[in-house]
Amino acid sequence: MKIIAFAGSPSKNSINKKLATYVSHLFQNATVEVLNLNDYEIPLFTVDIEKEIGHHELAQAFLDKIAGADFLVVSMAENNGNYSAAFKNLFDWCSRINVKVFQQKPMLLMATSDGKRGGATVLEIAKNAFPRYGADIKATFSLPLFNENFDVPNMKISNPELDQEIKKIVSEL
Repeated sequence: MKIIAFAGSPSKNSINKKLATYVSHLFQNATVEVLNLNDYEIPLFTVDIEKEIGHHELAQAFLDKIAGADFLVVSMAENNGNYSAAFKNLFDWCSRINVKVFQQKPMLLMATSDGKRGGATVLEIAKNAFPRYGADIKATFSLPLFNENFDVPNMKISNPELDQEIKKIVSEL
């Protein structure tokens, strides 16, 4: 099984990328590729720019990565209660090429934050919106208080209850 994992964040130290990386490697007998949104920097989407340059090649490259996956592990960053601008921009470009951006791929959708809600607002937005764009969401997971519940040096969830919860989710997928 080929897993494509990514965080909806361009941060070089993205906590959502750390979570997506950890969780994607919990799957048995899988090859994992973790994408970096910074590899898909494209101009701010407008129809005017699209008329000038057409479909952006990096948006197509992102869609090609999704097409090659058997399963998606996505962890959304929450910026002011919504998607990060970087993710939304890439998503907008991709949707102009294929409105079913996620191409009916099964997905584990997650979010984390430093706060007690663990990105719950953006997780709910994505959970409601992504199926319209071809996501087959199989499960969701929120990790609250990232700095208290994730061991960064060892790249794993340190809270035993939360770690058991995500391992149970993965084992059932």
